[in-house]
Amino acid sequence: MTGTRGSQFFVLNTKNELINYAFIDGQNLIYNTARKNEHPWKIDLLRFRIYLREKYNISTAYYFIGSYNVRYKNMYDAIQNYGYVLVFREHFDGSKSGKKGNVDTDIVFSAMKKLADGEKFNKILLVSDDGDYWKMVNYFIEKGKFQKLLAPSRKNISSLYKKKTKDIYIDYLDKVDVKRKIMLRMEAIKNAGSP
Repeated sequence: MTGTRGSQFFVLNTKNELINYAFIDGQNLIYNTARKNEHPWKIDLLRFRIYLREKYNISTAYYFIGSYNVRYKNMYDAIQNYGYVLVFREHFDGSKSGKKGNVDTDIVFSAMKKLADGEKFNKILLVSDDGDYWKMVNYFIEKGKFQKLLAPSRKNISSLYKKKTKDIYIDYLDKVDVKRKIMLRMEAIKNAGSP
């Protein structure tokens, strides 16, 4: 179903909800919050999924995680139960170079495929601060199909975004008000653990 809100065109699903997609670079998200950050913190993926739905009307959140490892099956199940669509990187089992988890091209291909196939949707949101996505982000902005870049860390965001992307298209997960909404609480760690 389609409609207009003011002068803006939008697409609704059968439940009368906006169709917006999130593409999440899972490795970038974890690396730039829990590891590389000078003040490491853990993101609560359930609370983050709720935040994406409530703040940005994200109907489908694709979580790109790298190659599948059977040791993390329980974590994968939990992430899917939180409402994410997990996307694994394909690898040939006999590969001599080892399994790499770089998901950049997979995210770019998946997002661009939605446009090329004429899929009806409103906008995409990208969770990453990696400059490798800048051309895609810029293209989606030009087409009026980009909602927001959610950078895990203000400190680590690529200079391409800082110099060439308008601030209205960027937000930071480590901003105090955002972080407070999506950060894993210590009680949850003690009681249940988290992926």
